[in-house]
Amino acid sequence: MRTATSPDQPHGVRQLEIGPERDGQRIDNALVTLLKGVPKSMIYRLLRTGQVRVNGKRAKPDTRLAAGDMLRIPPVRVAERPAEQGPASGLVAQVAEAVIFEDKHFLVIDKPAGIASHGGSGVSHGAIELLRAARPSEHLELVHRLDRDTSGVLVFARTRAGLTGLQAAIRAGQVTKQYLCLMVGHPPKARFDVNAPLEKSVLQGGERMVRVSDKGKPSLTFFREMEQYPGARLMQATLGTGRTHQIRVHAAHIGHPLAGDPKYGDREANKRFKALGLQRLFLHASHMGFELDGRVYAFSAPMPDDLKNFLDTLV
Repeated sequence: MRTATSPDQPHGVRQLEIGPERDGQRIDNALVTLLKGVPKSMIYRLLRTGQVRVNGKRAKPDTRLAAGDMLRIPPVRVAERPAEQGPASGLVAQVAEAVIFEDKHFLVIDKPAGIASHGGSGVSHGAIELLRAARPSEHLELVHRLDRDTSGVLVFARTRAGLTGLQAAIRAGQVTKQYLCLMVGHPPKARFDVNAPLEKSVLQGGERMVRVSDKGKPSLTFFREMEQYPGARLMQATLGTGRTHQIRVHAAHIGHPLAGDPKYGDREANKRFKALGLQRLFLHASHMGFELDGRVYAFSAPMPDDLKNFLDTLV
């Protein structure tokens, strides 16, 4: 998106040319992101009074933007906010070097463990903020999420079409997501499914927990054994649904929690594995595939060295 506003008049009338990343977006939603710090009530008042225009015409809240449109934004007073400290350069470089694919619609990284997908809940900067810092001229949106301690394939959208298209495919169950995980103990079968509804709850301290409950949402995970180790099995988990903490809770539900899981895991087993070198949850997003506009996408990330080195100690 390009602006015709003079940089020495930040609060004057702005004329913005809409880029492909906002093609098809409702104007009210676009203004929420363009006018950070401005209350939604004021944004709707600007629209209602005809002060926001698209190609010279008054815009309604449900007006859809198109690439190439000229958007007029009137002068708006924004409350001054304290300057935020930028992310550490080392983290920015780490995420920038983790890119494994990019095209017109998507940018994909092999997310390192320990980096959240996005900031919040005590995390100043997640992968999306770090990528935006590394590529300040690009428009990037987070399409889905991985837990902070989970490594692997994480997809970002560069265009509105990529964002809405992939999110629609995820909702429709048309995306393949596969993970590598280490289960504690020996499941009785090499291939099995766990079909158990999951319900989210928040504990008194604000911690988010998920549990199997008849009141929960339908949840399905397909497990397949990959390798055998003393006291553990390396499994491939394919998601039939995409619920929060699904693989971790389903694994614990059948009595074989994931190694290194601090929330749903086996405390004694975790102590043994930590003594052998496992420093985190053993869960890695290894593959994601889908089709969009006739093109087949398939992203894969190999098991990271910390998990491979740990498995070598188990042999």
